[in-house]
Amino acid sequence: MFPKTIPNGPSDNRGQRDRSGGFTLVELLVVLVIMGLVMGLAGPRVLGYLGSSREKAAKLQVEAFSAALDLYYLDFGRYPTANEGLTALVTRPAGADRWAGPYLKQPTLPADPWGRPYEYRVPGKNAPYAIVSLGPNGRGADAVKEE
Repeated sequence: MFPKTIPNGPSDNRGQRDRSGGFTLVELLVVLVIMGLVMGLAGPRVLGYLGSSREKAAKLQVEAFSAALDLYYLDFGRYPTANEGLTALVTRPAGADRWAGPYLKQPTLPADPWGRPYEYRVPGKNAPYAIVSLGPNGRGADAVKEE
């Protein structure tokens, strides 16, 4: 007997758009521009911190190797040979009766922060040994320790 909806009444949504369902293209573009500006200003600074933290981590690892090599020296009266390398700090070399290792906490040798192995050079330029990280480009010596 009565119609279910009243034409042009409060429940008639013809011609009106529901704005609670999403964002307009202009709103999305404004947000993208703001995000681009923030990343353009903050991005280089964050990447700079990342690079310097990797160098600091490499220097700390080289210091840990140096301390372990000193313990090795106390046990053997010499540093590992070039053939034994840094692996002598975690694995007993052949014929090493006085080996009291492992001298590092890790069961394997850690790589440098860029994923490359450290180089152990015997003798060093001005010392009995040198531990070298080739750094981010794989060519330069970023963390060198000679003792």
